[in-house]
Amino acid sequence: MKKTVALFLHHPTCSTDSVNGVMAALAPMARIKMFTRHKVAEGFFDDVDLVVFPGGDGEATAFRGVLKPNLTEVQVYMQRGGKYLGICMGAYWVDAYYFNLLKTTRCVQYIKRPRADIRSSYGTTVPVNWRGRQQHMYFYDGPTFTGGSFDTVATYANGDPMAIVQGCVGLVGCHLESQSHWYSKKYMQPHWHHNAHHPLLWQFVADYLLQSRQMHLF
Repeated sequence: MKKTVALFLHHPTCSTDSVNGVMAALAPMARIKMFTRHKVAEGFFDDVDLVVFPGGDGEATAFRGVLKPNLTEVQVYMQRGGKYLGICMGAYWVDAYYFNLLKTTRCVQYIKRPRADIRSSYGTTVPVNWRGRQQHMYFYDGPTFTGGSFDTVATYANGDPMAIVQGCVGLVGCHLESQSHWYSKKYMQPHWHHNAHHPLLWQFVADYLLQSRQMHLF
């Protein structure tokens, strides 16, 4: 039976591009329910197995404005044992200033970290160790994670965590959901992954958040 995923869209904060990529990655194995800044219907989250907040453009502080109508509903969903996947912007939003879903862990800009290989905010790819394998993954000012206790699934080139799991929360700094048009610039084209990162994203969800052996892809 397919799992039910609630996916948030508010362009450009949680962008159409990122939402489309998440749908391409997860839809073959899940039923997708969309929600936006508008108030959801009563019981919307009752059958949801995972809520996803994808990446986008802008300031994380847009959180209050775009989430206010549904903030309580998401908080109640998490309090009763819901699962959360945050990608880039969505990962920043679990920090203490926003959803406050982590214990003592903080989400900080990777580009400001010591020995970071990227020092400014622009679309590029970065070398990542993903579950023991070297990859180049799409990156646009994504977070890393400091303090507290969590499971590290992937790391950036300097060793900082790129993807982590803490309880019911999974966070990814890079964009595994990226699609071919994200790589249109000449310097990006050699690193196009031909959708190979999409099953990595689903496997992350299956293994660490939904913990369903039936959903393993490889």
